[in-house]
Amino acid sequence: MRAALYLEDGTLLEGTSFGAEGARVGEVVFNTGMTGYQELLSDPSYCGQIVTMTYPLIGNYGIARDDFESKRPAVFGMVVRRYEEVPSNWRARYTLGDTLKEFGIIGISGVDTRLLTRKIRSHGTMKGIIATGDVSVGELRERLEAEELFKDHVARVSTKSVYGVSGDGERIVLMDFGSKSGILRDLAHRGCDVVVVPHDATPEQVLRYCPDGVLLSNGPGDPKQVPQAVKTIRALLGKVPIFGICLGHQLLALACGADTEKLKFGHRGGNHPVKELATGRCYITSQNHGYTVTESSLAGTGLVVTHINNNDGTVEGLRHESLPAFSVQYHPEASPGPYDNRHLFDEFLDMARTFWANQPRTPRQAAFAQSARKG
Repeated sequence: MRAALYLEDGTLLEGTSFGAEGARVGEVVFNTGMTGYQELLSDPSYCGQIVTMTYPLIGNYGIARDDFESKRPAVFGMVVRRYEEVPSNWRARYTLGDTLKEFGIIGISGVDTRLLTRKIRSHGTMKGIIATGDVSVGELRERLEAEELFKDHVARVSTKSVYGVSGDGERIVLMDFGSKSGILRDLAHRGCDVVVVPHDATPEQVLRYCPDGVLLSNGPGDPKQVPQAVKTIRALLGKVPIFGICLGHQLLALACGADTEKLKFGHRGGNHPVKELATGRCYITSQNHGYTVTESSLAGTGLVVTHINNNDGTVEGLRHESLPAFSVQYHPEASPGPYDNRHLFDEFLDMARTFWANQPRTPRQAAFAQSARKG
């Protein structure tokens, strides 16, 4: 079936449909990864976006059940140069096209993705509409102009109720702004007792679980669209160790009084170089974000830059000078991408142990003592 991608600057790109039928308006972005299309497809951070894959061949290893990063994909569309209908992979259970159809996601192949990527790099991410069938340019333009970009991203992908993964180690409250399963896996691998709470959890609700640490997850969209989370994080600072990832990194910065801004075309892929300032070491990182912390706004916040992006110099890591809190813009859990940065989970747990070693009791010890008194 015929498919088309129409951009707000009037560009029309035509191709062949390989997913669901229909039409969807979203933000057109590009991802530079050579592999990992399944993980990015199921990454909640892509909510509201039409993703262009720069690698030309997509679908060649199919879809494996165990590689999903969420229960339901949140992307609005996928654009590829060539779609492979017959995957070659013993782990594959489904084709990419069948998966897109199952979850109502439109895919278009046969597009000059190099041209599209260069356009986005030159002019920035753009609003676009992806559609199947014989739809005229006039109809595409009319719907694109009439429909606003989806904004309530975090509420759409965050958990609606509290759930947990039991463990014998530190209790970590994971604030879910669109968390990938990889974060939960890394915490569980370290024996953590994890409690996952919705994005709008209050400070009182978070502290009720007596956490040894709070992890602020990744998520989609503009961090300024979740002001309740900023207030919650601000109230938690100094009371419990905090680690922020991606959107969580930006929310921590806002909570400390810094500012964020939209990037021209963002960072998306599993091959972005990041420099650790303390050592000069370069890490290859997995990234997916369209906003960044404004470095000039950090003065007086207590935050210092720990990592920068080697490509454009933007802020990739922060640490508070006096409070137990740090964050990174990239994804230490990878999935997809290299596992170079998994040590950050260990640093978070070490920070939590050091913090509570200097307190009379850990949160859980205090809770147990209170329960014993009541008993």
